[in-house]
Amino acid sequence: MQFKTEIKTKICGISSMESLEAAIVGGAAAVGFVFFPASPRFVNIKAASKLIAEVPKNVLRVGLIVNMGDRDLIEIVDNLTLDMLQLHGDETPKRALEIKERADLPIIKAIRVAAPSDISRADPYKSLVENILFDAMPPKDMKQALPGGNAVSFNWNWLGDKKLPYPWMLSGGLNAKNVETAVKTSGASFVDVSSGVEKCPGSKDPTMIKEFLEVISKIEK
Repeated sequence: MQFKTEIKTKICGISSMESLEAAIVGGAAAVGFVFFPASPRFVNIKAASKLIAEVPKNVLRVGLIVNMGDRDLIEIVDNLTLDMLQLHGDETPKRALEIKERADLPIIKAIRVAAPSDISRADPYKSLVENILFDAMPPKDMKQALPGGNAVSFNWNWLGDKKLPYPWMLSGGLNAKNVETAVKTSGASFVDVSSGVEKCPGSKDPTMIKEFLEVISKIEK
């Protein structure tokens, strides 16, 4: 007998109660809050606190940070109830471990992918963090590219050809139309979406979140 494997979803860049409710009602396993001021999805501590207070205990609350210093890190950790931190910058393995110890939280480390060889860039982190997130490297000619959430994908076969010995997530250009193919091609069991459920950068669409999560719920892997 073949059992269906549940695909988990993280909705990243939550900044409104409407989008948060859509994620929770739709069955998201995790929601992400972006603490990177240059991002259109940025939320400050006050706004994030109100949103996080509405997240049920069975949904992971993830704080996304980019090359953040200790002062800002401690302010976030001390004032918000988070379950994990997502490092989406150029944090070295040493820095990732420092953040993990100072925040006393599990870590997701994002690895940007532009070629098959980039998958191995996760290796120095695999024993230090709880999860690796593979995201697309934005093209060099992309103007105002962000560390993530650029609506750009990479070749999912690069992951499907490997059996990685650590927990990992798939991100980068996912949406309701391509996520089933992405999951079946890459072998991902956890996906992360941001721009793919937005009307425009930073503006989550509850209907698009609902549609994305409905597609995920029907994938047989």
